[in-house]
Amino acid sequence: MKCADRVWIVLGFLFCSLGSAGGSLRLAEDNIDEIVRQMSPREKAMLLVGCESLVSKDSLTVYVPGAAGYTKSFPQYGIPSTVMADGPVGVRIFPIKVDGKRHYCTCFPSSTLLASTWDTQLVETQAGAMGEEAAVYDVDVILTPGINIMRNPLCGRNFEYFSEDPVLSGLMGAAMVNGVQSRGIGTSLKHFVANNQQVNKLNNDSRIPVKALREIYLKGFEICLQHSNPWTVMSSYNKIGGILNQSNAELLRTVLREEWGYDGLVVSDWYGKRNSPEQLEGGTNLLMPGEKAQLEEIEAGIESGALSMEVIDDAVKHILDYVVKTKAFRKDIHAALPDLEQHAALSRSVAGQGMVLLKNDSCVLPLKGIKNISLFGATAYHSIAGGGGSSNVNKSHIVDISTGLEQVGFVLDRSLKDLYTKYNAYQEALLVDPKATDWERLSYRRYVYPEMDLMPNKTLVGEQAKSNDMAVVVIGRGSTEESDRKVHDDFNLSDSEIYMIDKVCEEFHARNKKVVVLLNIGGVVETASWKNKPDAILSVWFPGQECGHAVADVLTGTVNPSGKLPMTFPVRYSDIPSSKNYPTVGETLSGENFDYTSYEEGVWVGYRYFTTADKAVSYPFGYGLSYTEFLYSEPSVKKEKGRWVAKIKVTNVGAAEGHESVQVYVGAENRASENPLRELKAFGKTKLLKPGESEILTMNFTDYDLAHFDEPSSSWVLEKGLYKVSFGASCEDIRSVRDIKVKKQQRWGVNRVLNPVVPVQTMTID
Repeated sequence: MKCADRVWIVLGFLFCSLGSAGGSLRLAEDNIDEIVRQMSPREKAMLLVGCESLVSKDSLTVYVPGAAGYTKSFPQYGIPSTVMADGPVGVRIFPIKVDGKRHYCTCFPSSTLLASTWDTQLVETQAGAMGEEAAVYDVDVILTPGINIMRNPLCGRNFEYFSEDPVLSGLMGAAMVNGVQSRGIGTSLKHFVANNQQVNKLNNDSRIPVKALREIYLKGFEICLQHSNPWTVMSSYNKIGGILNQSNAELLRTVLREEWGYDGLVVSDWYGKRNSPEQLEGGTNLLMPGEKAQLEEIEAGIESGALSMEVIDDAVKHILDYVVKTKAFRKDIHAALPDLEQHAALSRSVAGQGMVLLKNDSCVLPLKGIKNISLFGATAYHSIAGGGGSSNVNKSHIVDISTGLEQVGFVLDRSLKDLYTKYNAYQEALLVDPKATDWERLSYRRYVYPEMDLMPNKTLVGEQAKSNDMAVVVIGRGSTEESDRKVHDDFNLSDSEIYMIDKVCEEFHARNKKVVVLLNIGGVVETASWKNKPDAILSVWFPGQECGHAVADVLTGTVNPSGKLPMTFPVRYSDIPSSKNYPTVGETLSGENFDYTSYEEGVWVGYRYFTTADKAVSYPFGYGLSYTEFLYSEPSVKKEKGRWVAKIKVTNVGAAEGHESVQVYVGAENRASENPLRELKAFGKTKLLKPGESEILTMNFTDYDLAHFDEPSSSWVLEKGLYKVSFGASCEDIRSVRDIKVKKQQRWGVNRVLNPVVPVQTMTID
C-alpha cells in the first residue's frame, strides 16, 4: 500500500543536454566506471551536492515529507534519487496519511538506555525494526548511529551517544549498523570525530593529544568499523589539528580509508556550509543537504583546474557504489505498513531492560502490597520519551509515567494528580504555540517543564503521607543538540527538586512509608548529595514512547532491571577532569572552550580517571543492581587461535529470574603512569536465568586490543609482561582476577597525523 500524500515526480531531462551514450547506458553494479566516464563534469558536480528537499523536488524520484535530505536523480543513466532520514532512535519523517489515517514511526529508547542494556543482540533487534520502518516509508538511509565519547556530562547530545568508553560505544554502534542494514537500509556512522560539545560546534578546534585521540575518541569508530560496514560515515563540523574535519585529509583519507580500509561513502554533516572544493579534496564525497552555492563552487573549481577530475571521479564512484545498494535502486515495493503495535511492544521491552536500578534498600522494589501512591513531579505526568533535535521521532503517542502506573492498577492520589495536571496545562499554555498540531505537541513542541515549587504549601506533602501507601518522585531532564547543558538547575538539581525530595522523604519516612525516585533523564545528574534519602532510585533514562508502561513493568517486577551504567556518576561536577576545559553555556562566546578546546585531561576520561586516581564517585561505570543476585565462578583466560578467550560461569543465586552483564577489564601489572589502571576490553550478557540456573559467558579480545598508543614512535605498543584480567559487575565491583602473560613486545605503526596546532599540556595522576 503506497502512501497517498507522497509526491511522485515525473522526471525528464534535467539541467543539461545529454549525449547519445547517456540515453542507453544505465547504472548497474558492474558498470560504475563506465557511467563515470559518460557523465559530464556538470553532471558529476550536481551528483556531489545533495538535493535540498524544500528547493528541488523536481530532481527527486520520490519525496518523503520530513526526510533530512536526498541525493539527485539522473534518469538518463538510471540513477535514482535516494532518501536519508534522521535517527538515531527511530525514523524521523512527518506522519504519513494512508486511507485518511495518520501513520507514525516508533520512538525507541535513547542510545544511552541502549548502551545500559550491555546487550548487542537486543540493540540489533531494535535496529532491525527501525530498518523495517524505513523500508516501508521509502527511506534509504537512517542517519545513525552516533558514537562520540561522553567526554563531559554537559554535552547536549550525549543522549544520542552510547558511553564514555570506546569499546562499549564501538560494539553498540556496530550492532545498530548491522541491525538496520540487515533490512537492506543504510546507516551513517557519526559524527566523525570528537563532536563533544554543542557550543560553537561549527568551528571549534578540538585540541586533543594524539594518544587520547587514538585511544579514546577514534577508537570507538575503529572498533565499529571492525565489526560492521556502514554504508556511510558522516564527518563532524569541528576541527582537528586546526583543519575542519569535513576537509581533513589526514582524518578522512589517511586514517579512515588508508589505515582502517573503509570504502564506503563519506557525507558531510547537515548545513553549516564550508569551502566545497576543500571538502572534496579532503575526502568528503557528498555535501548535504545541498546548496546552489556549493554546486557553483565545485564547477568553478573544475573550470579553473583547482579541483582535479581525479578527486571528482573518486567521489562520484563512492556515491554510485552507495546508490546501487539502496532500495531506491533495487525498486523494492513494500505492500504493507509496518507493524507499529509489535514495534511498540519491542520498544517497551528494550526500555525495561535498559533501566538502571541505582538503589534498592530493604528490597523496596519490586512493589508489593502497594495500592495508593502519591506521585510527585511535573515529569511524572508529562514524561520524556527522548531528546530534542534531529533525533526527535514523530510518534503517535507517549505513555506518561502516571498513565503507566494507573494501567497496572495503582491508584494515584487524585488531588495531587489534579494539581500537577493544572500546573502542566499552565506551562503548556505559556510555552506551546496554540496552533501546534497534536503530533507536533508530542515532538517538536513537547517541552520539559520546570519543577513545581511545593514550598509555599506547608501541609501538602504531610497530608499526602497520611493518605497514601508510599511516594514516587520523578525528576526530569531534557537534552537537545541545540545546546549544551548547564551545571546549575540541570546537572545539579534545582532548589524546588531538592525541597521536593527532602520533604517527601521526611514526611513519608516519619510514617514508616517508602519513597522511590525515578530519573527520567538523558545523561548524568548529581546524585551524591541526596541519594541517601529515598529508599530506591531507578534511572529510566529516555525510554521511548512506551515510557510509562516500561516504568510500570520494572516497578511491579514484571521486568527485572538489568541495566548497568555506561558512564560514571561523579560526586560533583568539578570532580570531572574535563570540567576545567568545557564551555559554560551563555558565558563562553570566544577564545578558550569556544574557538578551541584543549583536552588537557588526555586519556583520563570517565572511569579511567576515577579508578586510577582512586577518587570516590557516586555510582561507578558499569554499576547496576538487580532484583536477584549472581555468583561468578570458574574464571579462565586462554590464548586460542590468536585471540584471548575469557570465560566465566554466572549463576543466579537469588529468588527472581534475571539477566547479568559481565565486564572484562584488563590492566598491566607494571603499567606506565600514563596508562589507566584497568580498561574495558570485552563484555557479555547472560540469557534470562531462572533462580539456580547458570550460564558460561565467553568473551574475546586480542593483543592489539591491549596495546596503548606511543606518540614518539606513532605506533600502538603492547609491552611484554603480566596483565590482570578482571571480571567485574562494574569497574569497581571486581569479582575475579586472572593473570595472562604477554611474552614479547609488539608494535603496530600508524601514520603521524592529526597533531593539535599547539602542544597540549596533559594532566598526570600521582
